[in-house]
Amino acid sequence: MAGRIHIGTQGWNYPAWVGPFYPQGTRPAEFLATYARAFGTVEVDSTFYAVPAAKVVRGWAQRTPPGFIFALKMPQEVTHERRLRDTGDVVAQFMDAARELGPKLGPILVQMGPDFGPDEFPAMERFVRGLPREQRFAVEVRQSKWMRPDARPELLALLAEHGMALALSDGRWIDRETMTELAERPTADFHYVRWMGPNRDITDYSHLQFDRSGEIREWSDVLRRAALGTELYGYFNNHFAGHSPANARELQSLLGERPVDPATLGEQISLF
Repeated sequence: MAGRIHIGTQGWNYPAWVGPFYPQGTRPAEFLATYARAFGTVEVDSTFYAVPAAKVVRGWAQRTPPGFIFALKMPQEVTHERRLRDTGDVVAQFMDAARELGPKLGPILVQMGPDFGPDEFPAMERFVRGLPREQRFAVEVRQSKWMRPDARPELLALLAEHGMALALSDGRWIDRETMTELAERPTADFHYVRWMGPNRDITDYSHLQFDRSGEIREWSDVLRRAALGTELYGYFNNHFAGHSPANARELQSLLGERPVDPATLGEQISLF
């Protein structure tokens, strides 16, 4: 798996990380460049809320080193508002902006809402068939009905036909046994994993507030078996345990990667 593991966090713009992760005195304008010295990838949540301006995306690319990878979330106008119907104009606009990243563009996450169920599979099928084939996509469904025997095979067959990944997460909609089975039978040449956590009331992101090492160790066991021959993209949310950089470093270590100690980040040189 060496060289094919991409572990990071969901976002980088957290003032509470200054001190425990970013060096004291790091300015918000320096967050991304500093983050990129510790991790080689990040999932961008802001693209879920609106298509970013091209100059904003170019700025992300300019502030990160060669080889850094951005995973972007498809805008909610596509997934939640239009529910994958008649989305060609928004998808085209979004893809134009995303391509400003050049080789730093990683998978695009199509995150569906919990009210999007298997009865809307025809819309999913039409949407998937219209996506650009040269781009990696991962689909996250958040309704447990998708995992039933009458729905799961059809969904997996569609994703496999187009080389798209089914995003795996610790959400309530996929139990651990099913998740393990799905991880060992990927529909794409990459895995996309998200650690969201049940503690949505966490507001202090400066330190770990829950010990979830056991769960991370279980995930590492699954991923070591599942990721042979595939790339792995995985992203931790602060709500998983309170401070996602620490969780990401723990998983990196368990997967044989060498995490970057925040104490070594030192003073940052602004790229602005």
